[in-house]
Formats: sequence, structure tokens, C-alpha cells
Amino acid sequence: MKGPIAAAAGAAAAVALALAAGTVSAQAYPTKPIRVVVPFAPGGTSDVLARLFGPKLQQSLGQPVVVENRPGASGNIGAELVAKSAPDGYTLVLMDVGNLTITPSVLPVPFDILKDFAPVTIIMYSPHLLAVNPGLPVSSVADLVKHAKAHPGKLNYGSTGLGSAPHLAGVLFAQGQGLTWVDIPAKGGADSILHVMSGQADVLFNGMVATLPHVKSGKLKLLAVSSDRRVAGLPDAPTVAEATGMRDFKTGTYQGVLAPAGTPAPIVAKLHAEIARVAALPDIKEKLDALGAEPMLNTPAEFAQWMKTEHAKWAGVVKKANLKIQ
Repeated sequence: MKGPIAAAAGAAAAVALALAAGTVSAQAYPTKPIRVVVPFAPGGTSDVLARLFGPKLQQSLGQPVVVENRPGASGNIGAELVAKSAPDGYTLVLMDVGNLTITPSVLPVPFDILKDFAPVTIIMYSPHLLAVNPGLPVSSVADLVKHAKAHPGKLNYGSTGLGSAPHLAGVLFAQGQGLTWVDIPAKGGADSILHVMSGQADVLFNGMVATLPHVKSGKLKLLAVSSDRRVAGLPDAPTVAEATGMRDFKTGTYQGVLAPAGTPAPIVAKLHAEIARVAALPDIKEKLDALGAEPMLNTPAEFAQWMKTEHAKWAGVVKKANLKIQ
């Protein structure tokens, strides 16, 4: 039988070997294509960002970075796929982490958000844009509120799925203004934009990255931004707080990259470093700035703590609002 000193020495040796193996693994990584799952339809904020970063990561990592869209169930189908994938760094998810921090308080999800993922980093934050179909006879937030109250239950709200960040933004806005409108869920931001542009829905809150191009083209009419201050690129657009007096109204999209839980820390660290490097490239930074995206690039530990805090915050909001979605 081994004594305590021998046992401790054996344990220390095992840890050292594991750390060494992890370092070697990270140094060799990647040796095959990396799959980045976007759990929404093409064209939404997550998809735009994945396809912006993918080619740059492919160049630096020396392996193909393949973007795969897996829409459905408010992002849960794609997220579950990644949560249950091998923890080797070759299957990642890039998504609006609002879906991971909000949706579980509204819908049953097939994973534990705080246990089944290894957070890598939040790439950026951008506010939602409050926009409407150009044919809707409103030109301001005040007009929208007045129109909605004059036609209770007649306006259609284009959300990105039950329990998603844009859905909750619409719920909070409607509650704060005493409005009643009909939720039209979509498979993702791109689909909700199409719903509003086509007239199937009238109004939406959606990520600025995906929505702004359609505002600039005139296919959507911008009323406000959901950040706590005006956006430099849209100086004439008021914040929702300014336009309504809802002082604490701040919503938006936080795009994050996560791996399956158990992914070796050196691989997570390498992914974080490469994503941060790409975000700092002049051409990428210029594109993010033009889209009103605010880089975050927090560490894996900071991201994990952020998820815990946000999950608790939104659970409280959902409980207070008495939202029960079956």
C-alpha cells in the first residue's frame, strides 16, 4: 500500500502529465477542419459574424473553418449539437448568447447552460434596432405606441423565436408601453427581417449587424436603438430610453463563441487568442465599427461569470413578467 507522500507524488505526476499532454495538444491544434455551428438561418447576426471571422481564422490556424447553419427551437437545436459534441475544439458554436442566458428561463432546453459549455469569448455587443415596415404609418417611437394602442392586437411583432433576446426585448417594450401585439416567431434574425420587409410582420427588435443594411437600403424604417446611449453611426436615432422614458431599457445582441464542456483549457485559450487577434485586424475592426458593433473579447473566465450573472438577471425578469411559454 502506498503512503500518503507516495500517493501525493503520484497524483502530482499525473497532473503534470495531463498538463503536458494538454500543452502538446494545444500546440498541435488544429490538425483538421473546425466546424462553427450557427444555430440560426443564414443572414442573421451570428451568421454574418461567423462568415466575417471564419476566413481570417482559417488563414491563421491553417485549417478550414466551416460555418454550418443549424436553425430551430430558438437556437437550441444547434446549441445542443455542440454541447453534446466531442470536447476537442473541432466543434464550436457562435451565437447570440442571449439565447443561452434568457431562453432557459422561458423554455425547457436540452442542456445545462452553465455546465455543458466551455465559454471561449464574447466577440462583440451591438444594440437591437427598433424598426418597422416602411408601409406602417409611423415615423417615431411615439407614433408606434400611439398606433399600437389604437389597434390593440392588430400589429404583428417579428421575433427570432420564443425566449430569444429580440423576443424578450419586444415583450419588455410592449409591457412598458401597455401594448398588445401578436408575436410572429422566426428561425432567426434574417427570417424575422424578411417577415417585416414583406409585411408579414410590422415591427421588430433585431441585432444591428444584420438589420442596419436593410435600414440603409430603405427596406426597413428605423425608429430607435436599444443601447444606453446613441450610436455614433446613427446620431439621429434616439435610444428607446430617450423616446419612452423607460430608463433601464437596454437590450442587444452579445455574440459569443463556446465549445463543449471539457475542451482542454490550452485549446480554449488558443481559440480565444486567435479570435481576439482577428478582431483587432484593421479591416475587421473597420467592418465592426461600421455595423455599430462594440468589441468585448473577454476571457473565458470572464465570459463564464457573465453567463451566470445574465442568467440570474433574466430569470428574474421572466419571473416578474410572469412569462410562461409552453
